[in-house]
Amino acid sequence: MKQFIHLIQQLDQSTSTNDKVDAIVKYCNEAISKDIVWTIALFSGRRPKRIVKTSLLKQWCCSKNKIEEWLFEECYHTVGDLAETIALLNKTNTSETTELPQTLTELIQEMINISGSPDEEKHTLILKYWSIPHPTFQFIFNKLITGGFRIGISEQMVIKGLSKFSGIEISTLTHRLSGKWEPATTELTTFFDNSSIESDDSKPYPFYLAYALEHKPTELGSPSEWLAEWKWDGIRGQIIIRNLQCYIWSRGEELVTDQFPELKELAMQLPDGTVIDGEIICMRAGKPLPFSLLQTRLGRKKVSKKLLQDAPVGFFAYDLLEAERKDLRNTPLLERKILLESFISKISSSIIQLSPIVQFDDWNQLASLRLHSREMLAEGFMIKRKDSPYLSGRKRGDWWKWKVDPLTIDAVIIYAQKGHGRRSNLFTDYTFAVRDGEKWIPFAKAYSGLTDAEFNEVDQFVKKHAIEKFGPVRTVPPELVFEIAFEGISVSKRHKCGIAVRFPRIHRWRKDKPKEEANTIEDLRALLKSYGN
Repeated sequence: MKQFIHLIQQLDQSTSTNDKVDAIVKYCNEAISKDIVWTIALFSGRRPKRIVKTSLLKQWCCSKNKIEEWLFEECYHTVGDLAETIALLNKTNTSETTELPQTLTELIQEMINISGSPDEEKHTLILKYWSIPHPTFQFIFNKLITGGFRIGISEQMVIKGLSKFSGIEISTLTHRLSGKWEPATTELTTFFDNSSIESDDSKPYPFYLAYALEHKPTELGSPSEWLAEWKWDGIRGQIIIRNLQCYIWSRGEELVTDQFPELKELAMQLPDGTVIDGEIICMRAGKPLPFSLLQTRLGRKKVSKKLLQDAPVGFFAYDLLEAERKDLRNTPLLERKILLESFISKISSSIIQLSPIVQFDDWNQLASLRLHSREMLAEGFMIKRKDSPYLSGRKRGDWWKWKVDPLTIDAVIIYAQKGHGRRSNLFTDYTFAVRDGEKWIPFAKAYSGLTDAEFNEVDQFVKKHAIEKFGPVRTVPPELVFEIAFEGISVSKRHKCGIAVRFPRIHRWRKDKPKEEANTIEDLRALLKSYGN
């Protein structure tokens, strides 16, 4: 346990990637193998389930430290992190005899064992560990019991450390760490052994991700070296057929097979030993539907007949990663595309179809076609080098995404609340509204797009002009105008204005505009009519 505490301290104190990687290597050389497995799991989102409700944790913390609930809430809104708030509030006695657990595994196993016990037993366990006078341990323990373990280190950085420790290539380790594995039953040697890949039929390949095009496409060279295809507005997925079983994975490494039974049924027509990369979208008669419909399908454990009818899904196939159990990722893209076409032709339905290649002779022609992306319900183009391999993770050079310019609306801030992390003491999360006659109708929330200086300026405005307080939320007069950018717009029954926008963010602060010149609800409806459904 002491090694894990020291690792967390080093990761928190360092801003250097190399230092963090070295800290991971040092930890791997000192910690027991099972602790290393749990560490990998925690840093890659495979944490134990929350063992107690947040409301009980707040109640127990207030009771232990003899503070009022309102004071806890004020501290929480200032700190911005529940685990850290509890660690800071907990009063400990240095004379307490409770010792640190010997290992991280021991601590997590104790939590797993008590997960189904009555709240009284959980309370006893939590109070025992809350009595340990070690701030970093308190923070770690609270992170575990609150079910979240985001501490500013990415899974890719952990993989870099493991690669340096083991001597195994990053791309190989990325593949071995992908998919569904249980830290409680997985040995560390599994990640360093080739047989682990061969024994898991469900394991997906790491997705190849593209950077946004940073310059004019003419700088990519001759158009003849590149191919373009629509960037469909859905969720990336891999369809895997191995040993007559179908597995469908999302890009977030979530197994979503049961959420899309119609895809599973049709995918079984593919030859055994096939892996296809593509986009899961809502589709009817072979034509894409708005992303808002797909959202109704996500996260469903059971899919009703009505939902299957109202939000039918399809799959646009981009790439062939495996055929007859052979890894094709190093095969040039154009060859993979030709093979993919022959595979998709075996499926007797347009629900799974080849994503069409967009023909163009020069970059100006492609730029003109890009202007019609929203008419296709696409976000723009993917531009890929014809001889490119299929790599792991986000890379520069061979694949680029060339998205259409965002839609924009000028709106005012009407609500604000404090952010998280380094912004936990600043009002940086805003609700924006448009005019509806004399009223202001909220339509979007955003918390990114301003500089630190601008966030500080808005924060001062909120603190000085706040009208009402609803928990962490402050109501402010509708005076500050901002240009809000977003990727898509659709009808919504969940929003007061009847409209939802996708990926809203602050584009710029319109200090040149008075609130009277902000956009109206009618402007939003006009956008919906032009680009929505």
